[in-house]
Amino acid sequence: MKKIRTGIVGLGRLGRQHAENAAFRIPHLELQAVCSVIPEEVEDFQKTWQIPEGYVDFDEMIEKSDLQAVLIASPSGYHCRQIEKALAAGLHVFCEKPLGISLDECRQAERAVEAYPDQIFMLGFMRRFDPSYQYAKKKLEEGAIGKPILFRGYSIDPESAIEGAIRFGPTSGGQFLDMAVHDIDLARWFLQAEARSVYAVGGCYLHPEFASFNDGDNVSALMQFENDAMAFFVAGRTAPHGYHIETEIIGTHGTLRIGGTPRANQVEILDQHGVRQECAQNFLERFEQAYLNELQTFAQCILTGEKPDVSVYDGTRATIIAEAATRSFRDQELVWIDVRNA
Repeated sequence: MKKIRTGIVGLGRLGRQHAENAAFRIPHLELQAVCSVIPEEVEDFQKTWQIPEGYVDFDEMIEKSDLQAVLIASPSGYHCRQIEKALAAGLHVFCEKPLGISLDECRQAERAVEAYPDQIFMLGFMRRFDPSYQYAKKKLEEGAIGKPILFRGYSIDPESAIEGAIRFGPTSGGQFLDMAVHDIDLARWFLQAEARSVYAVGGCYLHPEFASFNDGDNVSALMQFENDAMAFFVAGRTAPHGYHIETEIIGTHGTLRIGGTPRANQVEILDQHGVRQECAQNFLERFEQAYLNELQTFAQCILTGEKPDVSVYDGTRATIIAEAATRSFRDQELVWIDVRNA
């Protein structure tokens, strides 16, 4: 079996998930090198998983290691520079969302991808690879609910993860870029249109620390798209019950709803508290299969030369919309969006 020699940069929670999938679960990927600015992380990965090469410098890894592909799971502000360098080094690139934290960065990534058309670039909007979302997309395309007129998306992290969210706050790009960007991508995917206007509100209802980042611990936005469809987003950090992801698409003849209750499984517990269900506690638990599916798709594209459905331009357009929502939230005014001519 042909193996694709692969490296990864960024070994946090999500990086670890991608690294584990590449090392043990994707038959065509061979994890040859890991990279982190934290030496202890590199040493731990090499020792625990017998990874041949470890680096604390991304440039050194792509220069010295005999890689064919790289997975980028580093902090958001590094993505576009690392995309550019990896493509220039002849590597296929998978990059986590967001593509970049500014339009200029996204354009930088677009130019790099365009300069190397024979190499695979894929962006990690993993919800498109979740079986439930894929099924909903299929039903929508079959006309099961008529014409879609409203997308509603909730993405709320658990309160139990708040310390990490506060530490990440200064470099996250804000709630709309860090969290709601998944819902923004889904809205574009389901509605098959671009956003035209946005009005966003929110605040620091439980954690005032986010105010120093010009952000809120819970924010929301109402958007209208070019085809007049509507979208409503909520992004937050304070769910008491677990990781709350909920999506609804309302059409002229029906409704599709995904994850109305963020269940960990199908078990119901009947006890002195009544009837209850346990909830997924983090994004890795909820989207484990989606993360696996997207890397399988990345490997398959490298082997066949096919281009992934998720493109660099999807990343740019999601960033443009997220930036507009952030601007609306901070300035407390309606923002008009011209995605196609930005």
